[in-house]
Amino acid sequence: MIEVNDKEFHEKVLKKSLKIPVVVNFWTPLSTLCKILNPILEKLEKEYRNKFILAKVNVDENRGTAKSYEIKNTPSVKIIKEGKVVAEISGSLPEEVIREWLDRNL
Repeated sequence: MIEVNDKEFHEKVLKKSLKIPVVVNFWTPLSTLCKILNPILEKLEKEYRNKFILAKVNVDENRGTAKSYEIKNTPSVKIIKEGKVVAEISGSLPEEVIREWLDRNL
């Protein structure tokens, strides 16, 4: 899992997504739903070894990236492949739903 800010987003997410999918978790520290979802995504990243990189973007601190990706609510999770968003979900979903979403889109 990597923390990414506005300045690093291109290098750490878009460029890396050319080689491996990047699952970007747009979150905010005060959100209860984010506190539920974050550990699930971190667990799945470990389970899915080398199938994707998990990147976290704190939308409170990185408004430019959040605006670019039209983040209206948190949590919001997007899969980026080859520099483009290929799938997205929002809200805190059960682990099995997230797992199915990853399996379909990775």
